[in-house]
Amino acid sequence: MPLRKLREFLDNQGIKYVTIRHSTAYTAQEIAESAHLPGKEMAKTVMVKIDGKMAMIVLPATRHVDFDLLKAVVSSKNVVLADESEFKDRFPDCEIGAMPPFGNLYDMDVYVEKSLADDEYICFNAGSHTELFRLAYRDYERLVNPRPARFAAETY
Repeated sequence: MPLRKLREFLDNQGIKYVTIRHSTAYTAQEIAESAHLPGKEMAKTVMVKIDGKMAMIVLPATRHVDFDLLKAVVSSKNVVLADESEFKDRFPDCEIGAMPPFGNLYDMDVYVEKSLADDEYICFNAGSHTELFRLAYRDYERLVNPRPARFAAETY
């Protein structure tokens, strides 16, 4: 979803948000630092396959997916990290690794780490490695209806 479409979607839903431009950065931690944001507010999107079906995992930049916890959350032993070649065509207007965490708009399940709900705001890539959105977490939750769970561990 290109930046324009994401803006239109948020505007049509009456969502208040800000866009933040930053120098080119590729990891969520680098983006948070570049944009002067707390890493725990910066959400990163990780693509996985659950029983062969693509799903979106959303977690803070300061954490990583604990696949044992995630398997328990989704009640499946078949959960693997998706390869870029398996999902890049689903996001034709986004740079790889910069997909916004709106899997509901791409017909896929979204699981969100519960710790993101501890903050008032959520920040995420806007389809590029130079711009992000910041909006109230409660608005994100209402729009996406993600499945909240504990499946992340602190990054070392």
